[in-house]
Amino acid sequence: MTTAVLAPPAASAASSAAGPDGVQRGLNALVRSDGLPAALASVEDREGRTRTYTSGVGDLATGSPVPVDGQVRIGSNTKVFTAVVTLQLVGEGRIDLDASVDTYLPGLVRGEGIDGREITVRRLLQHTSGLPDYEDLVGDDMLRRQYLDPRELLDLALRRTAEFAPGARWQYSNTNYVVAGLIIEEVTGLPLAEEIEERVIRRIGLRHTYFPAPGDTTVREPHPRGYQWDPAGAPVREVTEIDPSAGWAAGQLISTDSDLDRFFGALLAGRLLPAAQLAQMRTTVPIGDSGAGYGLGIVSRPLSCGGVYWGHGGDIPGYETRGGATDDGRAAHVTVTAIPADPAVTARLEDVVDRGLCRS
Repeated sequence: MTTAVLAPPAASAASSAAGPDGVQRGLNALVRSDGLPAALASVEDREGRTRTYTSGVGDLATGSPVPVDGQVRIGSNTKVFTAVVTLQLVGEGRIDLDASVDTYLPGLVRGEGIDGREITVRRLLQHTSGLPDYEDLVGDDMLRRQYLDPRELLDLALRRTAEFAPGARWQYSNTNYVVAGLIIEEVTGLPLAEEIEERVIRRIGLRHTYFPAPGDTTVREPHPRGYQWDPAGAPVREVTEIDPSAGWAAGQLISTDSDLDRFFGALLAGRLLPAAQLAQMRTTVPIGDSGAGYGLGIVSRPLSCGGVYWGHGGDIPGYETRGGATDDGRAAHVTVTAIPADPAVTARLEDVVDRGLCRS
């Protein structure tokens, strides 16, 4: 695999004369040893103090530095925002978690082994519906900047056979959140983007988070460029400007690491959901034998220093983000500017999150 030559990592805002801390060392290793173009992070401690970090270069063509706390595409972290809106509507009595999809979208979800009368809203949010995923069918459309309507995404998924009977087991599928987004729009009569903006982004003051409008392929604020490795031997490609509509309710948002820290902290502190709905959100099923659990749009992961943190993570062409927050007010998010081809690299990225949370 051919990769561009990278500049030395930028200095961290948290570095001292004694040398970089564990988070900075972890970011530097992701760039120097794993070949990622850039890495950036935000860590918030129990007292609300935030440290930001960068490593690598923000633009391989110019060698420009990584913008501190730059905007990035956050991919599947969007699912948590969609789940929050859904659960707010549950708290308002407008959606029932154990009602069928057909209650809100009659006759829409049908296919081979697929029947919306048998799939509940809870199963959508927890990925236990059995709905097949469409993600592998739309990757090139993103890079070609082709807009895809949510109904088109659902139609792609429904060409496939159900993965399993509803409730039989857990399996991740972006289709679940497309359907959840359609339910939100049906119940409220408003676009999903407006509901997320009003109910989440403005409510807790996320100043750098937004849902791109149809056809908007840009990133508004200072940001590192995103890259993609194609098959072995091909040069790295810049893929910053894409049409993220294929993510929609499952992956369209743009944000920063510090805004994600703020979002997950506010969520766990009860500022977005009533206690009953937050408890439902945090009721998990196992994700294989990983030690992690999937709730209603949120993931619990064990920490090396004891306890767990709650977050999600997201991949979208050009960016991979991992992180979350703890019940006692710590938060950390890390983003790299290419999706690693090797899962071991993602594991090292998650280790940087652990370092940030266990030392904050």
